[in-house]
Amino acid sequence: MTPTRTMPTAHDLAAAVLDPELPMVTIEDLGILRDVTEDDQGRVHVTITPTYSGCPAMETIRQDLVESLTLAGYLRVDVEFALSPAWTTDDLTDEGRAKLAEAGVAPPGPAGAPGGPVQLTLSVRCPQCGSLDTVESSRFGSTACKSLWVCRSCREPFDHFKAL
Repeated sequence: MTPTRTMPTAHDLAAAVLDPELPMVTIEDLGILRDVTEDDQGRVHVTITPTYSGCPAMETIRQDLVESLTLAGYLRVDVEFALSPAWTTDDLTDEGRAKLAEAGVAPPGPAGAPGGPVQLTLSVRCPQCGSLDTVESSRFGSTACKSLWVCRSCREPFDHFKAL
């Protein structure tokens, strides 16, 4: 008897879409995938939240979602951008943080409670050697959501995903 193969759900397919600016993580790893619903007519509705308003990757993510779900046989795919609740770095999954670190991007710490004290980043652990003897060299890194840091111990530059 041949085992039955389970087809991926619309949520599975959407969750596997990679972030175009951080291709080591999926949109689910980042925590921007908010909701996926499908009906028996082949329609899918996906809700995503940008990491910050004006994020240029959102249109590419929308196109990638539509392409992935359409190729899987869904007849209509609607992608909604939701700004509320706002995304924070607390929405990153533990797996997403680990993938960022493995790729040499220092993952952010917790964003903190809304209305609470503002978190101040004095040092960022180097993803190469683990040292805390690091310094920010530029507030803006390879993308607007990252800053550029340099490790004083191993002398390697690295991106740090900004805490929001």
